Amino acid sequence: MSEPEIAGSAVDAEPSDAPEPTEPEAEPLLAPRDGVPELSISRSEIARAADLLASGRGPFAVDAERASGFRYSNRAYLVQIRRAGAGTVLIDPVSHGWDSREVLAPVAEVLATDEWVLHAADQDLPCLAEIGVHPTSLYDTELAGRLANFDRVNLAAMVQRLLGLQLTKGHGAADWSKRPLP
Repeated sequence: MSEPEIAGSAVDAEPSDAPEPTEPEAEPLLAPRDGVPELSISRSEIARAADLLASGRGPFAVDAERASGFRYSNRAYLVQIRRAGAGTVLIDPVSHGWDSREVLAPVAEVLATDEWVLHAADQDLPCLAEIGVHPTSLYDTELAGRLANFDRVNLAAMVQRLLGLQLTKGHGAADWSKRPLP
């Protein structure tokens, strides 16, 4: 007696001549849709940035730029935060010459009110902790891509795959410790 044949099983499937699925044609994203925000440097500018973020709703998208290829430290030289209804704020945690933890306390308080969304959180969390900014909960898009079994989980590849947008290159490896910023 022979084994029963299972229709549609991978074992008896015919090889397909269909091409592998490809990424959608990406639209280049050359600049933020609502423009490049002003850089918050002084205490009053950082306090205004905190108020703006507090006026929004939902999770915070958080990103820190470092200069690890140019400096021995893993310090945050620029913090970018976006929230629905508030827009994007850029914060310079080093130029003001004051204690970063004290100056950034208003932003840290607001950020503690909701979830953060980061990409490759393990890269940004240490330098954010150094300036007194800690998430209460977070969602890591890189980890989500790995769990979803994406072939490529870098930010540019995921943005292209999921949103159909192509991120411009150029600033990723910049020396963010230089002033003025690149």
